Amino acid sequence: MAAIPYHIMTFGCQMNVNDSRWLAQSLEGRGLRQGNLEDARVVILNTCAVREKPEAKVAAAIARIVAINPEAIICVLGCVAQSLGKKLYDCAPEVRLLAGGDGLVHVPGAIAELLADPDLRLAFLEFTGDYAERGGCSVVGGSAYVNIMQGCDNFCAYCIVPYTRGRQKSRKRVNILAECARCVEAGALEITLLGQNVNAWGRDGGISGNFASLLAEVSAMPGLARLRFVAVHPRDMDEGSIAAFAELPNVCPRLHLPLQSGSDRILAAMHRRYDSAGFLRLVESLRKARPDIALSTDLIVGFPGETEQDFNDTLAMVRECGFMSSYSFCYSDRPPARASLMPDKIAGEIQLERLTRLQELQENLGSRWLMDRVGQDTTVLLEGPSPRSRPGENSWQGRDPYGVAVNLAMPAGNHAGKITQARIISAKKHSLLAEALVLACNN
Repeated sequence: MAAIPYHIMTFGCQMNVNDSRWLAQSLEGRGLRQGNLEDARVVILNTCAVREKPEAKVAAAIARIVAINPEAIICVLGCVAQSLGKKLYDCAPEVRLLAGGDGLVHVPGAIAELLADPDLRLAFLEFTGDYAERGGCSVVGGSAYVNIMQGCDNFCAYCIVPYTRGRQKSRKRVNILAECARCVEAGALEITLLGQNVNAWGRDGGISGNFASLLAEVSAMPGLARLRFVAVHPRDMDEGSIAAFAELPNVCPRLHLPLQSGSDRILAAMHRRYDSAGFLRLVESLRKARPDIALSTDLIVGFPGETEQDFNDTLAMVRECGFMSSYSFCYSDRPPARASLMPDKIAGEIQLERLTRLQELQENLGSRWLMDRVGQDTTVLLEGPSPRSRPGENSWQGRDPYGVAVNLAMPAGNHAGKITQARIISAKKHSLLAEALVLACNN
């Protein structure tokens, strides 16, 4: 009997990517196989509700699925499922399963029930008090993600994560270390520790130690060449976390450090609990610990009440910090987050004009940072053939320690999950071109 095909569509953050990887592994362990959207018996949408109009995007995706594959069992997971709840059944009667972040662990079993009785409707939308263990590990191209916590207690004024992912729940140290060990045993040379606020790990109680001590334990695992972590909150970057960049040799010199705004007035309205001077002190401490550290950031343009001066303060901070890249967006209301109730909303055309100016500045900073890399030697963890390689070319793409995409020619063969030494020979708009020197000896 042929295996039943499934298809997963993933939106949003790296945590969603990791959730989808785990789900695929679990379904295949139950005898299903990955298939195309057109022929899948089960189609899963793993959704994100952080940015603008997520419900409309999910509705459009459901309509597309129904048009292409009307017999599919449709499952909606993640933040949109948590946010809309069972109301989603009313506007999308084709949906048979809803599950939020805490309900993900139940999804493989629920899909088995739906395959036996597709007329069922199932929902797993309750928040749990503890992190839900789910087992397994997933290594792709020598890289693995490992969740260490879920949810957030910060309640920033613009953010719905505490409402869609729940309050912070730290995962037990022993389970994190066990999964990291399984990943290394399965071939991972690089591990990224994931969470909505990873450097607050353990602060919700019941966990011994702190994030810096956890980093040190993971870093010490034999065979682990690279260690990353995302996402952090600037106010939770303590001395131990900063020192890790100087003291732990396999911690990569790259940190995504969300600024959101350069205006102290707007930062206070956002409930970020730091100011521009404190952020600059943090940047200085990080660069003192690791002079070559590359910083990226998140920025919101047009927060309610933002003046031209507030926006100019953001531009000044971006220049001062010299971010190598950033994710910048126009503010949009995300009920029930507090900012959705704030007055003095900024007109869309003003938001877009400011966003254009900000992104032009970032393009210049990013281009300069990439150009400065030309001539340097680096290491590249190879992921797979370059997506734009021509037939007959043996061009591969990977990531350097700074997380930048690097393309380079390789000898014939399968190099996925291997590290090569390379020399950067030119910079593209958002990537680098290099020449391979030698495969690293730890492969």
